[in-house]
Amino acid sequence: MGISMAPVYPVGAPDIPPDINKEFGVCWHLIQSRHHGFWYNFLAAFPVVLFLAFLLVQSRKSFQKLLHGRSYVMTTYYAFIWAVAFLNLVWFLLQVWPPMHGKAKVWDFLSLIVSFGIVMLEVSVVVFLSQGYVVSGSDALLRTIIFSSLVATADTFIKALYIYGLGVPLFLTRDGPEDQRKWIFWLIRSLVFVGAYLFILLLPHTKWRDRLPARPTFYRYVVILFVLNVLSAFGHTLICIGADFGYCLHGLSTFFYNGFYPPLLYATFLLDYFMEDDLHLDDIYYSEMKDAGYFDTWD
Repeated sequence: MGISMAPVYPVGAPDIPPDINKEFGVCWHLIQSRHHGFWYNFLAAFPVVLFLAFLLVQSRKSFQKLLHGRSYVMTTYYAFIWAVAFLNLVWFLLQVWPPMHGKAKVWDFLSLIVSFGIVMLEVSVVVFLSQGYVVSGSDALLRTIIFSSLVATADTFIKALYIYGLGVPLFLTRDGPEDQRKWIFWLIRSLVFVGAYLFILLLPHTKWRDRLPARPTFYRYVVILFVLNVLSAFGHTLICIGADFGYCLHGLSTFFYNGFYPPLLYATFLLDYFMEDDLHLDDIYYSEMKDAGYFDTWD
């Protein structure tokens, strides 16, 4: 995920000095958690809560389909869907209850855990689907989990190095002008993800096009994340050069990613599987009813 998590202001910190209020614009104040009320946080978390409710309502049917299909891959990614939705909900709860003054390191640690899980899931979907979408490929699943775990671990290690080693507040906002290293980090990270998704989008026009799946949902997934990361990178660029509007783009891309990534992941990876399974189950039920003689009186 090249998109950063929204910065949070520690509770108990002193008020922002008047000269800082004059120096920074509307967009800078918009992304500060101390300016977020209950309804702001409620509306921001609503897509995630709604999707979790959808998963809960569909859970019985989903479990039955997964048990009948006996696909380790789909079962694993269904668990991943729950995990990423829960992690996003945790992330929004962290926004509602920002860290008390003096406990920022604990909050940073929780943020690192949440971002690790989300990055691992995002990378794993791309890596697995790029192998041809073999629903019974347990070996492909294992390779995918190992690779995505390594990527997420490296990403988390670099973040931890910035936070705990260099003292750069990647997830927190401080009084006064912020450390430019923070936004340069997020800019470079966004550009890395932009490059990765652009590479995937260009592959169908090369001699390696047969290595990617021919599923439209896969490319829609890549296009959406490419656009979000471009938006994020552009926002971080504006922030680095001192343009206040960059904070608005940063906040917008962060909201859309954290709010709508779980449904996007579900639509990309599991929706078709469950729809196909519905048709298959209907055929099975029809055959069982026919064998039991339910339709004999119709002849």
